[in-house]
Amino acid sequence: MTPAPLTERLSDPRGPLFFPVTAYGQGGALDLDVYRTHVRRGVAAGAAAVFACCGTGEFHALLPEEFQDCVRVAVEAAEGRVPVVAGAGYGTALAVRYARLAEEAGADGLLAMPPYLVQAGQEGLLRHYRRLAAATALPVIVYQRDNAVFTPPTVVELARTDGITGLKDGLGDLDLMQRIVSAVRTEAPGDFLYFNGLPTAEQTQLAYQALGITLYSSAVFCFAPEIALAYHRALNTGDTTTVRRLLDGFYGPFVELRAQGRGYAVSLVKAGVRLRGLDVGEVRPPLHEPPEDHVRQLAQLIERGYALLEADK
Repeated sequence: MTPAPLTERLSDPRGPLFFPVTAYGQGGALDLDVYRTHVRRGVAAGAAAVFACCGTGEFHALLPEEFQDCVRVAVEAAEGRVPVVAGAGYGTALAVRYARLAEEAGADGLLAMPPYLVQAGQEGLLRHYRRLAAATALPVIVYQRDNAVFTPPTVVELARTDGITGLKDGLGDLDLMQRIVSAVRTEAPGDFLYFNGLPTAEQTQLAYQALGITLYSSAVFCFAPEIALAYHRALNTGDTTTVRRLLDGFYGPFVELRAQGRGYAVSLVKAGVRLRGLDVGEVRPPLHEPPEDHVRQLAQLIERGYALLEADK
Protein backbone atom coordinates (compact mmCIF):
# COMPACT_ATOMS: atom_id res chain seq x y z
CA MET A 1 0.00 0.00 0.00
CA THR A 2 1.40 3.40 -0.96
CA PRO A 3 1.57 6.03 1.81
CA ALA A 4 -0.03 9.05 0.12
CA PRO A 5 -3.83 9.30 -0.27
CA LEU A 6 -5.24 8.00 -3.52
CA THR A 7 -6.71 11.38 -4.48
CA GLU A 8 -3.29 12.98 -4.09
CA ARG A 9 -1.57 10.27 -6.15
CA LEU A 10 -4.06 10.69 -9.00
CA SER A 11 -4.53 14.46 -8.93
CA ASP A 12 -1.87 15.05 -11.60
CA PRO A 13 -1.75 11.88 -13.71
CA ARG A 14 1.51 11.30 -15.55
CA GLY A 15 -0.11 8.82 -17.90
CA PRO A 16 -3.28 6.85 -18.53
CA LEU A 17 -4.70 4.38 -16.04
CA PHE A 18 -3.56 0.79 -16.60
CA PHE A 19 -6.15 -2.02 -16.38
CA PRO A 20 -4.03 -5.17 -16.80
CA VAL A 21 -5.50 -8.35 -18.21
CA THR A 22 -5.36 -11.42 -15.99
CA ALA A 23 -2.89 -14.04 -17.20
CA TYR A 24 -3.86 -17.71 -17.46
CA GLY A 25 -1.59 -20.63 -18.23
CA GLN A 26 -2.09 -24.30 -19.02
CA GLY A 27 -5.63 -25.47 -18.37
CA GLY A 28 -6.80 -21.92 -17.65
CA ALA A 29 -5.16 -21.65 -14.22
CA LEU A 30 -3.71 -18.33 -13.07
CA ASP A 31 -0.19 -17.61 -14.26
CA LEU A 32 1.01 -15.18 -11.62
CA ASP A 33 4.54 -14.96 -13.04
CA VAL A 34 3.25 -13.72 -16.40
CA TYR A 35 0.78 -11.43 -14.63
CA ARG A 36 3.64 -9.95 -12.59
CA THR A 37 5.60 -9.30 -15.79
CA HIS A 38 2.56 -7.66 -17.40
CA VAL A 39 2.04 -5.31 -14.45
CA ARG A 40 5.74 -4.48 -14.12
CA ARG A 41 5.97 -3.59 -17.80
CA GLY A 42 2.95 -1.32 -17.54
CA VAL A 43 4.30 0.52 -14.52
CA ALA A 44 7.72 0.89 -16.15
CA ALA A 45 6.08 2.20 -19.32
CA GLY A 46 4.48 5.10 -17.45
CA ALA A 47 1.04 4.16 -16.14
CA ALA A 48 -0.40 6.52 -13.53
CA ALA A 49 -2.06 3.68 -11.60
CA VAL A 50 -2.79 -0.04 -11.81
CA PHE A 51 -6.44 -1.13 -11.65
CA ALA A 52 -6.14 -4.85 -10.92
CA CYS A 53 -8.91 -7.42 -11.37
CA CYS A 54 -11.44 -5.00 -12.79
CA GLY A 55 -13.40 -5.34 -16.04
CA THR A 56 -10.44 -5.85 -18.35
CA GLY A 57 -8.95 -8.16 -15.72
CA GLU A 58 -12.01 -10.47 -15.81
CA PHE A 59 -13.10 -9.81 -12.23
CA HIS A 60 -16.28 -11.76 -12.96
CA ALA A 61 -14.28 -14.93 -13.74
CA LEU A 62 -12.01 -14.98 -10.67
CA LEU A 63 -12.48 -16.97 -7.49
CA PRO A 64 -11.95 -14.91 -4.31
CA GLU A 65 -8.59 -16.53 -3.61
CA GLU A 66 -7.50 -15.95 -7.22
CA PHE A 67 -8.57 -12.33 -6.92
CA GLN A 68 -6.51 -11.82 -3.78
CA ASP A 69 -3.46 -13.49 -5.31
CA CYS A 70 -3.64 -11.20 -8.34
CA VAL A 71 -4.03 -8.06 -6.23
CA ARG A 72 -1.11 -9.10 -4.03
CA VAL A 73 1.10 -9.70 -7.09
CA ALA A 74 0.05 -6.36 -8.61
CA VAL A 75 1.00 -4.57 -5.39
CA GLU A 76 4.36 -6.34 -5.34
CA ALA A 77 5.00 -5.54 -9.01
CA ALA A 78 4.07 -1.86 -8.62
CA GLU A 79 6.57 -1.53 -5.74
CA GLY A 80 4.81 1.59 -4.46
CA ARG A 81 5.64 3.58 -7.58
CA VAL A 82 1.97 3.97 -8.48
CA PRO A 83 -1.23 3.18 -6.57
CA VAL A 84 -2.97 -0.16 -7.05
CA VAL A 85 -6.78 -0.14 -7.13
CA ALA A 86 -8.69 -3.44 -7.01
CA GLY A 87 -12.16 -4.31 -8.22
CA ALA A 88 -15.04 -5.15 -5.88
CA GLY A 89 -18.54 -6.16 -6.88
CA TYR A 90 -21.61 -8.41 -6.81
CA GLY A 91 -24.06 -7.97 -3.92
CA THR A 92 -23.19 -5.99 -0.81
CA ALA A 93 -21.92 -8.92 1.27
CA LEU A 94 -19.64 -10.22 -1.50
CA ALA A 95 -18.45 -6.72 -2.39
CA VAL A 96 -17.42 -6.26 1.24
CA ARG A 97 -15.62 -9.61 1.17
CA TYR A 98 -13.66 -8.64 -1.95
CA ALA A 99 -12.87 -5.26 -0.42
CA ARG A 100 -11.37 -6.88 2.66
CA LEU A 101 -9.39 -9.34 0.54
CA ALA A 102 -8.00 -6.40 -1.46
CA GLU A 103 -7.11 -4.54 1.73
CA GLU A 104 -5.29 -7.59 3.10
CA ALA A 105 -3.39 -7.85 -0.21
CA GLY A 106 -2.13 -4.28 0.14
CA ALA A 107 -4.29 -2.41 -2.38
CA ASP A 108 -4.54 1.39 -2.22
CA GLY A 109 -8.19 1.64 -3.23
CA LEU A 110 -11.25 -0.04 -4.67
CA LEU A 111 -13.22 0.28 -7.88
CA ALA A 112 -16.77 -0.63 -6.87
CA MET A 113 -18.52 -2.18 -9.84
CA PRO A 114 -22.32 -2.33 -10.24
CA PRO A 115 -24.27 -4.77 -8.04
CA TYR A 116 -25.11 -8.05 -9.72
CA LEU A 117 -28.06 -7.69 -12.15
CA VAL A 118 -30.63 -6.07 -9.85
CA GLN A 119 -32.27 -2.81 -10.92
CA ALA A 120 -32.06 -0.88 -7.68
CA GLY A 121 -33.40 2.58 -6.90
CA GLN A 122 -31.21 5.47 -5.80
CA GLU A 123 -31.79 4.84 -2.11
CA GLY A 124 -30.75 1.20 -2.39
CA LEU A 125 -27.67 2.03 -4.45
CA LEU A 126 -26.62 4.64 -1.91
CA ARG A 127 -27.00 2.15 0.95
CA HIS A 128 -24.96 -0.43 -0.96
CA TYR A 129 -21.97 1.83 -1.60
CA ARG A 130 -22.09 3.35 1.87
CA ARG A 131 -21.95 -0.09 3.46
CA LEU A 132 -19.03 -1.01 1.24
CA ALA A 133 -17.16 2.18 2.15
CA ALA A 134 -17.81 1.63 5.86
CA ALA A 135 -16.45 -1.93 5.73
CA THR A 136 -12.90 -1.03 4.68
CA ALA A 137 -10.26 1.63 5.17
CA LEU A 138 -9.65 1.72 1.42
CA PRO A 139 -10.98 4.69 -0.58
CA VAL A 140 -13.78 3.67 -2.94
CA ILE A 141 -14.32 4.78 -6.53
CA VAL A 142 -17.89 4.08 -7.65
CA TYR A 143 -18.35 2.79 -11.20
CA GLN A 144 -21.42 4.20 -12.99
CA ARG A 145 -22.70 1.95 -15.78
CA ASP A 146 -25.42 -0.54 -16.72
CA ASN A 147 -27.67 -0.98 -13.66
CA ALA A 148 -25.83 1.55 -11.47
CA VAL A 149 -26.75 4.97 -12.87
CA PHE A 150 -26.93 7.88 -10.46
CA THR A 151 -28.80 11.16 -10.25
CA PRO A 152 -26.78 14.26 -9.34
CA PRO A 153 -28.26 14.37 -5.79
CA THR A 154 -27.18 10.75 -5.23
CA VAL A 155 -23.61 11.51 -6.33
CA VAL A 156 -23.60 14.48 -3.96
CA GLU A 157 -24.48 12.07 -1.15
CA LEU A 158 -21.78 9.65 -2.32
CA ALA A 159 -19.24 12.49 -2.30
CA ARG A 160 -20.28 13.36 1.26
CA THR A 161 -19.73 9.77 2.39
CA ASP A 162 -16.52 9.02 4.25
CA GLY A 163 -14.39 6.68 2.20
CA ILE A 164 -15.96 7.37 -1.20
CA THR A 165 -13.48 9.35 -3.23
CA GLY A 166 -14.60 9.31 -6.86
CA LEU A 167 -16.92 8.33 -9.71
CA LYS A 168 -15.90 6.45 -12.83
CA ASP A 169 -18.35 6.94 -15.69
CA GLY A 170 -18.98 4.07 -18.07
CA LEU A 171 -22.35 5.39 -19.24
CA GLY A 172 -21.32 8.20 -21.58
CA ASP A 173 -24.20 10.59 -20.90
CA LEU A 174 -22.30 13.89 -20.99
CA ASP A 175 -25.33 15.96 -20.02
CA LEU A 176 -25.73 13.85 -16.88
CA MET A 177 -22.02 14.06 -16.13
CA GLN A 178 -22.04 17.85 -16.41
CA ARG A 179 -24.96 18.04 -13.99
CA ILE A 180 -23.18 15.65 -11.61
CA VAL A 181 -19.94 17.65 -11.70
CA SER A 182 -21.83 20.91 -11.14
CA ALA A 183 -23.89 19.50 -8.27
CA VAL A 184 -20.89 18.07 -6.43
CA ARG A 185 -18.86 21.23 -7.02
CA THR A 186 -21.53 23.42 -5.47
CA GLU A 187 -22.98 21.13 -2.78
CA ALA A 188 -20.06 18.92 -1.72
CA PRO A 189 -16.86 20.73 -2.71
CA GLY A 190 -13.64 18.83 -2.21
CA ASP A 191 -11.19 16.53 -3.94
CA PHE A 192 -13.74 14.22 -5.55
CA LEU A 193 -12.25 12.35 -8.51
CA TYR A 194 -13.91 11.72 -11.88
CA PHE A 195 -12.88 9.16 -14.48
CA ASN A 196 -13.82 8.46 -18.07
CA GLY A 197 -14.41 4.71 -17.98
CA LEU A 198 -15.91 4.11 -21.41
CA PRO A 199 -14.35 1.33 -23.51
CA THR A 200 -11.40 2.76 -25.48
CA ALA A 201 -11.78 5.98 -23.51
CA GLU A 202 -9.35 7.84 -25.77
CA GLN A 203 -12.14 8.02 -28.36
CA THR A 204 -14.27 10.19 -26.04
CA GLN A 205 -11.67 11.84 -23.85
CA LEU A 206 -11.73 15.15 -25.72
CA ALA A 207 -15.36 15.53 -24.65
CA TYR A 208 -14.68 14.48 -21.06
CA GLN A 209 -11.72 16.82 -20.86
CA ALA A 210 -14.08 19.69 -21.67
CA LEU A 211 -15.98 18.77 -18.49
CA GLY A 212 -12.77 18.93 -16.49
CA ILE A 213 -12.36 15.14 -16.33
CA THR A 214 -8.72 14.29 -17.01
CA LEU A 215 -8.48 10.74 -15.66
CA TYR A 216 -9.30 7.89 -18.02
CA SER A 217 -8.73 4.18 -18.39
CA SER A 218 -6.77 2.89 -21.37
CA ALA A 219 -7.19 -0.66 -22.59
CA VAL A 220 -4.80 0.11 -25.44
CA PHE A 221 -2.08 0.73 -22.85
CA CYS A 222 -2.14 -3.04 -22.14
CA PHE A 223 -0.70 -3.89 -25.55
CA ALA A 224 0.56 -0.64 -27.08
CA PRO A 225 1.68 1.62 -24.23
CA GLU A 226 3.72 3.88 -26.49
CA ILE A 227 0.61 4.72 -28.53
CA ALA A 228 -1.47 5.29 -25.39
CA LEU A 229 1.21 7.51 -23.86
CA ALA A 230 1.67 9.52 -27.05
CA TYR A 231 -2.06 10.21 -27.14
CA HIS A 232 -2.13 11.12 -23.43
CA ARG A 233 0.81 13.48 -23.86
CA ALA A 234 -0.67 15.12 -26.96
CA LEU A 235 -4.03 15.56 -25.26
CA ASN A 236 -2.50 17.23 -22.22
CA THR A 237 -0.16 19.51 -24.16
CA GLY A 238 -2.75 20.69 -26.67
CA ASP A 239 -1.11 18.89 -29.59
CA THR A 240 -4.31 18.59 -31.61
CA THR A 241 -2.47 17.40 -34.71
CA THR A 242 -1.23 14.24 -32.97
CA VAL A 243 -4.55 13.72 -31.20
CA ARG A 244 -6.44 13.82 -34.49
CA ARG A 245 -3.88 11.66 -36.29
CA LEU A 246 -4.17 8.93 -33.65
CA LEU A 247 -7.96 9.17 -33.42
CA ASP A 248 -8.43 8.96 -37.18
CA GLY A 249 -5.69 6.46 -37.96
CA PHE A 250 -5.73 4.16 -34.93
CA TYR A 251 -8.37 4.63 -32.23
CA GLY A 252 -11.35 5.05 -34.55
CA PRO A 253 -10.56 1.88 -36.55
CA PHE A 254 -9.83 0.01 -33.30
CA VAL A 255 -13.26 0.94 -31.93
CA GLU A 256 -14.87 -0.28 -35.15
CA LEU A 257 -13.05 -3.60 -34.83
CA ARG A 258 -13.95 -3.87 -31.15
CA ALA A 259 -17.61 -3.41 -32.03
CA GLN A 260 -17.59 -6.53 -34.22
CA GLY A 261 -17.73 -8.95 -31.28
CA ARG A 262 -19.33 -9.16 -27.85
CA GLY A 263 -16.79 -9.12 -25.07
CA TYR A 264 -14.09 -7.70 -27.32
CA ALA A 265 -13.38 -4.97 -24.76
CA VAL A 266 -11.57 -7.81 -22.97
CA SER A 267 -10.80 -10.60 -25.45
CA LEU A 268 -9.49 -8.30 -28.21
CA VAL A 269 -7.26 -6.54 -25.70
CA LYS A 270 -5.93 -9.87 -24.48
CA ALA A 271 -5.22 -10.86 -28.08
CA GLY A 272 -3.29 -7.61 -28.45
CA VAL A 273 -1.11 -8.44 -25.44
CA ARG A 274 -0.33 -11.85 -26.96
CA LEU A 275 0.48 -10.24 -30.31
CA ARG A 276 3.09 -8.08 -28.57
CA GLY A 277 4.86 -11.17 -27.25
CA LEU A 278 3.47 -11.86 -23.77
CA ASP A 279 1.42 -15.07 -23.53
CA VAL A 280 -1.36 -14.13 -21.11
CA GLY A 281 -3.57 -16.99 -22.26
CA GLU A 282 -7.14 -16.87 -23.48
CA VAL A 283 -10.21 -15.40 -21.81
CA ARG A 284 -12.33 -17.54 -19.54
CA PRO A 285 -15.95 -18.40 -20.42
CA PRO A 286 -18.46 -16.92 -20.96
CA LEU A 287 -16.15 -14.66 -23.01
CA HIS A 288 -14.68 -16.09 -26.20
CA GLU A 289 -11.64 -15.50 -28.35
CA PRO A 290 -11.85 -13.35 -31.52
CA PRO A 291 -11.50 -15.25 -34.82
CA GLU A 292 -8.18 -15.25 -36.68
CA ASP A 293 -9.34 -12.62 -39.16
CA HIS A 294 -10.07 -10.13 -36.39
CA VAL A 295 -6.72 -10.87 -34.76
CA ARG A 296 -5.00 -10.21 -38.11
CA GLN A 297 -6.84 -6.91 -38.40
CA LEU A 298 -5.74 -6.02 -34.88
CA ALA A 299 -2.11 -6.80 -35.75
CA GLN A 300 -2.36 -4.50 -38.77
CA LEU A 301 -3.90 -1.75 -36.64
CA ILE A 302 -1.12 -2.00 -34.07
CA GLU A 303 1.45 -1.76 -36.85
CA ARG A 304 -0.34 1.26 -38.26
CA GLY A 305 -0.47 2.92 -34.84
CA TYR A 306 3.28 2.60 -34.37
CA ALA A 307 3.86 3.87 -37.90
CA LEU A 308 1.86 6.97 -37.00
CA LEU A 309 4.19 7.58 -34.07
CA GLU A 310 7.21 7.28 -36.36
CA ALA A 311 5.67 9.75 -38.80
CA ASP A 312 5.33 12.24 -35.95
CA LYS A 313 9.07 12.26 -35.21
